[in-house]
Amino acid sequence: MNNPEPKKNKALVSVVVPAYNEERILETNLARICAYLKTLENEFLWELIVINDGSTDATGEIAEAFAATAENVFVLHHMFNFRLGQALRFAFTRCKGDYIVVMDADLSYSPDHIGKMLAKIRESRAKIVIASPYTKGGRVSHVPWLRRILSKYANRFLSLLTTSDWYSDKLTNLTGMVRTYDGEFLRTLSLWAMDVDINPEIIYKAKILRARIVEIPAHLDWAQEKTSRQPSRRRRSNFRMLHGIIQSLLSGFIFRPFIFFLFPGLLLFVLSLYPLIWALVHTVTYYNRLAHLTPFDNRLSQAMGAAYKLAPHSFIVGGIALLVSIQLISLGFLAYQKKRYFAELFHLGSSIYRDSKSKKITEIT
Repeated sequence: MNNPEPKKNKALVSVVVPAYNEERILETNLARICAYLKTLENEFLWELIVINDGSTDATGEIAEAFAATAENVFVLHHMFNFRLGQALRFAFTRCKGDYIVVMDADLSYSPDHIGKMLAKIRESRAKIVIASPYTKGGRVSHVPWLRRILSKYANRFLSLLTTSDWYSDKLTNLTGMVRTYDGEFLRTLSLWAMDVDINPEIIYKAKILRARIVEIPAHLDWAQEKTSRQPSRRRRSNFRMLHGIIQSLLSGFIFRPFIFFLFPGLLLFVLSLYPLIWALVHTVTYYNRLAHLTPFDNRLSQAMGAAYKLAPHSFIVGGIALLVSIQLISLGFLAYQKKRYFAELFHLGSSIYRDSKSKKITEIT
């Protein structure tokens, strides 16, 4: 079924809701989203796109039954569970909205966040607006403390690694899915992530393109999560959360690989200084002692031999640490050069894509 074209006087908002085995809450939550979107109809046209990502329960059937009651609700199906990244990429290619909003099917962020994000993206002219419970004014409710801490510090880690300008504002929620995107901008991004790591990937690539990204304070509330799902589902959800955090951390390694060479290399270099300085001091000491006893051409080798005999581990450990540190630092510089090369190619490719798309639109009109 074709999505409706936006009218000239109103922007079209595409709301994307990925769903996997959500039969217990899906119908109620879709109704809540639609009810809220109807309150925005004076400002926006809207469409709701549900992605049934290979659910093994009745999620697909419930979504289709709900879509049959509204002409601007659409359902996309995956035969198998391809995970979040593929589901979102699938939806993004079919959204025609001027703005694209991604919401979680469990509504851990209430529907009114949609209006707040849309207001912010219009006001700030940003390309991405993120709903963050970790920024000033945000809050978290009914989330287990361990999960809250893991998520918060994973986001801090990613924020450090994806900040290209040290003077720019740090983002506090790079792993969160609830966001509003400038539709035209999002469709120019070439995305490859298959799972939750698509969220930090979008931020990273947007930063390469110098896109403006802002956050709004949000309320992350798991009250419904705790009451509406079976214990087995919650256990699987906890496992997926841990899996998602690990994938997000791995994304950090991909975004800034040179850091994981440079830091260990510099640390090893500093550690190698102690045994090497010790060896140098004792070599000089023995060299001075041998000044009147040994010919000049043998003096240095005998001094080094005496120092080595006193503490051979200083030479061995210091020398090996120094060589390894030099190799790691060299690899760090090569990784940094490769990262800059990727950034330039991505920026160039995105520019060419936008220019070719603009040219096609001009030719059609």
